[in-house]
Amino acid sequence: MDKIVVCGGKKLHGEVNISGAKNAAVAIIPAAILVDGVCIIENVPNIRDVHVIVGIMEHMGAKIEFLDKYTLKVDCSCMDKQTAPQEMVRKMRASYYLLGALLGRFNKAEVAMPGGCNFGSRPIDQHIKGFRALGAEVSCEGIVKASAKELVGSSVYLDIVSVGATINVMLAAVLAKGNTTIENVAKEPHIVDVANFLNAMGADIKGAGTDVIKIRGVEKLKGGTYSIIPDQIEAGTFMIAAAATGGDILVKNIIPKHMESVSAKLIEIGAKVTELDDAIRVVGTDVVKNANVKTLPYPGFPTDMQPQIVSLLSIASGTSIVTESVWDSRFQYVDELRRMGADIRVDGKTAVINGVNRLEGAVVSATDLRGGAGMVIAGLMAKGTTEIHEIQHIDRGYEKMEEKFKALGADIRRVSE
Repeated sequence: MDKIVVCGGKKLHGEVNISGAKNAAVAIIPAAILVDGVCIIENVPNIRDVHVIVGIMEHMGAKIEFLDKYTLKVDCSCMDKQTAPQEMVRKMRASYYLLGALLGRFNKAEVAMPGGCNFGSRPIDQHIKGFRALGAEVSCEGIVKASAKELVGSSVYLDIVSVGATINVMLAAVLAKGNTTIENVAKEPHIVDVANFLNAMGADIKGAGTDVIKIRGVEKLKGGTYSIIPDQIEAGTFMIAAAATGGDILVKNIIPKHMESVSAKLIEIGAKVTELDDAIRVVGTDVVKNANVKTLPYPGFPTDMQPQIVSLLSIASGTSIVTESVWDSRFQYVDELRRMGADIRVDGKTAVINGVNRLEGAVVSATDLRGGAGMVIAGLMAKGTTEIHEIQHIDRGYEKMEEKFKALGADIRRVSE
């Protein structure tokens, strides 16, 4: 098992290129199941979750190869299984996208309840509601089984704004007979990216990025080439790292509009943020101001950026309040920050942060993917040495994070134990 060792206190400077979006890739790759032909998917992040979903689909009969480090060739025309291997499915949350894709293509799907980071109860009832509206029979007892004689377009109203349900119902509806309308949908950039991918392959989807998505079912999707959008969460992580270390970083290969909620908070705490065409420059400040943050569905402040901003606010002047409105139990990493001297009190979905002068290096663990990113930022700010264990969580969503930070001047390394 590897660990990351950080000697903090260095201001980060330089340029960093952002990889393709994890949350888009883990939906677009299974979406290729719907395609009758070969898909070339570019700008694929070289991360653990991508390799897991590729392995699952290969086990089910898909032919997938890496043409280079960031380009996948996917051919699902020979896929002959509608049941996903349980032990692999439980390694990642996004494996539930196999449900919509398999149901859409074969009218049948069997997928175990997914794994991934543990943030408490994360039901898939809205996914199931959507599948049933399209005419599928669905049972869920450890394994989700869905089947239909024929999927028929329908109206679906999501009771809560759900990224996963929005994408899954969209996948199931693309080849369904007739028209489907999905209301109260999520608007995240990776939802738009999945819709754009499907449209590039011949689907007829309108409204992605708005409150209502309308889908006209088509007979089949053809192959083609598509490039995944940049990862807004990786971009935000490096932006916050610049502010946290008082550094100066140009974050490249991004879509600045996707970063507006993060940029606004960094300006509020005193950092200087400059938007360019496909980059953002963040210059830190000697005194970090306190701020209040509430996570919300896009275009609000992302829940996946919550641990990173909490790490930054732990050294801010005054008291900050961070409210988590998306997931339960997302403050598990706070105990690790306390080991480093942070003064944080958690009450349910709210964290009250009394800023301290500095953090001290300590031995900590990455409790989950984004919590691990928060620990790295804390280590970069802290005096002394920080050891971060359980970094397999970080590898799920960040490509060689330690190498990118090292190139910016951080004293950071990966150590095999």
